[in-house]
Amino acid sequence: MELLWLVTGIAIGGIATWFIAKFKFSGNNSSDSELKLEKERVQDLKNQYLEIKKELETERAKTFELNNSLAATESDYRNLQERLAEQKQELKSLQEQFAVQFKNLANEIFEEKSKKFTDQNKTNLSEILNPLKEKITDFEKKVELNSKENLQYSTALKEQLTGLKELNQQMTKEAESLTKALKGDSKAQGNWGEMQIELILEKAGLQKDVHYFKEKNFKTEDNQNQRPDYIIMMPDDKAIVLDSKVSLTAYANYFDADDDKQAPYLKQHLDSVNGHIKMLSEKKYQNIHDINQPDYVMMFVANEPALTIALKEDQDLYEKALDKNIVLVSTTTLMATLRTISYIWKQDLQNKNAIEIARQAGALYDKFVNFSNDLIDIGKSIDKTKAIYTEASKKLYEGNDNLVRKTERLKELGAKASKSIESKLLDRAE
Repeated sequence: MELLWLVTGIAIGGIATWFIAKFKFSGNNSSDSELKLEKERVQDLKNQYLEIKKELETERAKTFELNNSLAATESDYRNLQERLAEQKQELKSLQEQFAVQFKNLANEIFEEKSKKFTDQNKTNLSEILNPLKEKITDFEKKVELNSKENLQYSTALKEQLTGLKELNQQMTKEAESLTKALKGDSKAQGNWGEMQIELILEKAGLQKDVHYFKEKNFKTEDNQNQRPDYIIMMPDDKAIVLDSKVSLTAYANYFDADDDKQAPYLKQHLDSVNGHIKMLSEKKYQNIHDINQPDYVMMFVANEPALTIALKEDQDLYEKALDKNIVLVSTTTLMATLRTISYIWKQDLQNKNAIEIARQAGALYDKFVNFSNDLIDIGKSIDKTKAIYTEASKKLYEGNDNLVRKTERLKELGAKASKSIESKLLDRAE
């Protein structure tokens, strides 16, 4: 601006000097009118100079104002840059805070889902524990029932053994009556003896083709057929061979004869029993390899008085039969033996049931332990997540400068946003 004033002053001074010099050199040659005219021109130049000076002063004032405005603008620009840097930093901080907030919200959702999952686990646990409780209860009931049944069975067995005598007497009377009708018919007597065995097996509680088999065929080492009357099965694949031999003709004659004429018939009856023992021994049923059996065979005599009188007449008859691996049995002894076998079967079944129940209970218990351990681990994870959620919530809601209030303040300052923070969050932040 000063340079402009200097140039303007020099120009005006130069013009004035030129006019003055011209006036002096023209001197006398000029007229007064020309002098006057020149003065007027000088005066006009002075006036123009003053106007130009005034305009320059005006422009100078404007330039000063523009310089002040430029300085203010530069100051505002620097302030805006500083504010922009601050806002960038705040935006970065908000982004981090929003990430934490979103994480906290996710944890809140996770907590809600975890609660539902826990409730569902409780339901599933109940579904597992209730069958376990029922099975354990059933197991206790079965054990208690087995104990009661064992006691009752022992008592009943004693009562039945006591009643065997009456049953035997009744069967003996029936046998004697039937013997009279079957005299001289060996086949009919044999069929009647097998019928008696079937009746005893049924009363003992044994099932055909399960606990015993009738006339099952076996092959010997020399490919000969052997067909015992009965195979009585026991647990662990053990068996006893039972064969029915009835000798009633001689005994019936002995029973019907007078006392002084009974001796020959008694000898015939004893010979008949010994003959059946020998014949059964020669069959060697105890050597059948396809079944696991003891080294003796039971020979059943359906009429107990007939066996009793034979044993009375020959006191070594029982030992003689044993020497040939034959055990003589009557209705009473066979019933007791079969009852014992039936009891063994029941005990075996009860033991198998108890073992199976115990096995299933143990497996269910192990599964329950694993499931409860998983629930404990889930509980620990939920507790840890809840602790993290609580700490994050403190940053989000608590304190005078919490994240919610700080974020809401941005909106108040004029930040453009299309959404608003939940009123619940704002209330908790307040």
